[in-house]
This record gives sequence, structure tokens and C-alpha cells, in this order.
Amino acid sequence: MRASGILLPISSIPSPYGIGSFSREAYEFVDFLAQAGQSYWQILPLGPTGYGDSPYQSFSTFAGNPYYIDLEELVKEGLITQEQCQSCDWGDMEAYVDYEKIYLSRFKVLREAFLNSSIREEEGFWDFVGENDFWLPDYALYMAVKDAHEGKSWSEWEEDIRLRKPGALAQYQEELKEEILFYEFQQYLFNRQWKKLKGYANSRKIEIIGDIPIYVAFDSADTWANPALFQFDEKGMPTGVAGCPPDSFSATGQLWGNPLYRWEYHKETGYEWWMKRISYCYQLYDVVRIDHFRGFDEYYNIPFGDETAEFGKWEKGPGYDLFQVMKQKIGNKPVIAEDLGFLTPSVGKLLKKTGYPGMKVLQFAFDSREDSDYLPHNYTANSVVYTGTHDNDTTLGWFQSIKRSDRSFAKEYLNIKSSKEVEWYFIRAALASVSETAVIPMQDYLGLGGEGRINIPSTLGENWKWRLVKGQIKEGLAEKICDICRLYGRVK
Repeated sequence: MRASGILLPISSIPSPYGIGSFSREAYEFVDFLAQAGQSYWQILPLGPTGYGDSPYQSFSTFAGNPYYIDLEELVKEGLITQEQCQSCDWGDMEAYVDYEKIYLSRFKVLREAFLNSSIREEEGFWDFVGENDFWLPDYALYMAVKDAHEGKSWSEWEEDIRLRKPGALAQYQEELKEEILFYEFQQYLFNRQWKKLKGYANSRKIEIIGDIPIYVAFDSADTWANPALFQFDEKGMPTGVAGCPPDSFSATGQLWGNPLYRWEYHKETGYEWWMKRISYCYQLYDVVRIDHFRGFDEYYNIPFGDETAEFGKWEKGPGYDLFQVMKQKIGNKPVIAEDLGFLTPSVGKLLKKTGYPGMKVLQFAFDSREDSDYLPHNYTANSVVYTGTHDNDTTLGWFQSIKRSDRSFAKEYLNIKSSKEVEWYFIRAALASVSETAVIPMQDYLGLGGEGRINIPSTLGENWKWRLVKGQIKEGLAEKICDICRLYGRVK
């Protein structure tokens, strides 16, 4: 069935206190999606962010980001006061997140809420802890120990706790029990508030498209608690890390640095950890977008310690075996496969065998030198089309910066007669295409230029910051979106 959605990260919602959250404004955005005739809200990964602020480098693949907890809700519950919230420095740029200030302020306020709570007597809290015992104790202990080590990666801890020796685990669990409870408290609040927001979206017939990164961060509870899952040596250090080989975009390739999986071990366990991970995703989301789908067919192994990605080698991934187990154990759930970039015939075969829709990105289509699979006349219905993703510039920013020959090709292909509101020609092409689902970034509907870009891959410091400003969504935009989506059969 034809449908459409909008891509907007939680962090980009115009909530108070410096970053988007599960606040009243998030519910208002759901109302906007419903008025605009949308079926989907696509977000980025919800995990707690660390170095570089990337949601794709999280301290846990299961935990939620405490930055997204709505502080106004805690004020209503009497756990903190409005004055405490307002006395913090959340940054002075309304349109961009200041992560350093958020970090310094958010945990201070959450700790106050924790100290004022009667969490030990709350039955719902203990139910939550019990239901999530397969990840929560490891995560809470990991974060508490990390704090005790001034934020250092677990690879720099003393050997006894780094290697999880029973005596050291017991000692830290006793010494840090208050801090451990504080981290469990945060996750309880996150989970309760997110489930409520997701429930509201579902009640308005909006489904959530969530994102599962293929890899986990090296500095994470996942790697520390489950070293057998990864290609580590006897000291717990990676033997190889993930990335991409050199290409026309990068002469030295992309060095992501994530640890690689020990796929033989996963197979022996019936992919138990993966099944827990994917099942948990379907508690949080309605549809899961699997990032870097190619890595399940084959993955690029870069020797640990290399400073570039030039000397890696391709190795075989689990292939269809993983997805077959997933379908048997979890069911045939809705998936979007991120199959962007250079794809080998074997990846195409894997995608076809799974039956999952792949992604089409209009910004990749207009290379004047060659025909492209990303041009709409080459699409199949079983696909999801985007004007751009979180890794692209906004459509307007991209269009203004591409080569003249590529811009001329795009103008000819899309019959662009005017430079005014040029992004709407691309939006129209995506919505008119045969792809069953079309997802448009919110920045494109707002006609924003490069100032609205979310991420520039392989760079640090200025990413994941863009936010909607209150009042930026003008009256009539929902109706305009609804009308064009209805025109192309995408409104239920």
C-alpha cells in the first residue's frame, strides 16, 4: 500500500532545555504528521550518545538516551522544580544543540529527580528492571564504573573489572549501588515516556520507523559485557574494525572503528544476541531500518590500529542465515534495508531473498555521466524513496552545490523551470514514484539550505545538532503536504 512519512530525529524537536525530547512539542509534531496525511515518522537511533554525539556510536544498543526524557513531565510529577530546570545553562543557540552544555546540565537535573523520587517503592520500576534483565544490569554497572573512571573507555580500566572478574564485579556492584540505581531510574523514565509517545503516535495511525545500526561502539556496555560476540584478542582488544574502502568520495576510505562480529560464534548460539536485539527494537519501533545492510553479506575488516581504511579486506558475513532465523523466531516483521553505496550482485541476491525493500535516494540519481538506479524510472514498487537522508545535505543545499552539468541534468529530468522552491520538484518526484513508501526529511519540506544539514560522514564536532525552531512550521504546510501526498495516492 502506498504511503509517506517524514524524517525528523527526536533531538531536532523544538523542546525546551536545549535538545528535543518526549515533550509536548513531540506530541504536537505527531498531530502535524496526522494533519499532513502521513503514515510514518522516521527517527534516528535512540541510544545514549558519547564521543562525537553520534547516535550510531552509542554506549548501549538497548539503552535510551536520557537527554530525551521530558523534564516538564518530571516537574508535573513533583520530582524537580521549574526553577531548577531554568537555572541550568542549556546553550544559547535555539536552532542547534550544544551537547557539552546538555551533558553538564541534564544529569544534574535528573539526579535531583532521582534523589526526590521514591523509586525503590515503585512497583512499575521493579517490573521494568525484571523485564530488561538481559541488558539493564550490565549497562547500569558499566555507566557507573565509567563515571568512577572519569569517563574513560572500559579498555583503560583496571584489568580485574575490564575483564569482568567475579570479585571485581561484586565489589563495584556494592560500592556503586546508588549510581547503578540512578542509571536504571533514567532508563525507566526514558522507556515509560517513549512508550507513551509511541502509543499516542500509533493512536493517530502514525507508525515509527526506527534505526538499528549494524555495529555497536567499541566503548559500550555491549562489548564490555559480551566480548565473545566480537573479534577480540585475549586482552579484550579488537583484531580488526569496521569501515569502508577508498572510493571516489574518499581516497583513504572510511575508518568507523567499530568492532566486528565473530559470526561463527553467533551462528553457534542461534544468533541469540541478535534475536534479543532485534526483538527489543520492535518494542520501540513499528518498522526497523537496518543500517549498512551490505555488512550482512560481506564486511570490510580493517586491521586494528591502522589510521586509514586503505588496507582492509572483505570477509563473508552471515548472509541469509541470520534473516531466516529472525523470520522463524520473531516473525516476518517490517524492515527497510539500507542498501546504499556500491553493491555487489551477492548483496542484491540477499536483498531479494529477504524480500525487504531497499532505499532509493534522489540526490544520488543525478550524475550526468551515467544512468542510475536512483533515477525514478528505474525504481520498483518494493522500495522506499527519500529525497535525502540524515547523511546528505538538504535537497536545496545539495542542489546549489553540485556540478553545473549535474544540475542541468536534474533540471531537464524534473522539468525545473524556476529556482524558487526547487526542493518541491524533488519532493514531487519522490512522491510520484512507484516506490510504495516515500520519506521526506523535514528540512526539505521547510525549504532549508545547508544550515539544516544533520551529519557530514567522517567528520566530528558539528554534527547531529540541527533543531527545528518554534514557529518554523508555518500554518498551511500540513495541508500542502497532505494535498500533494493525496495527489499521488499516499494518504490512507
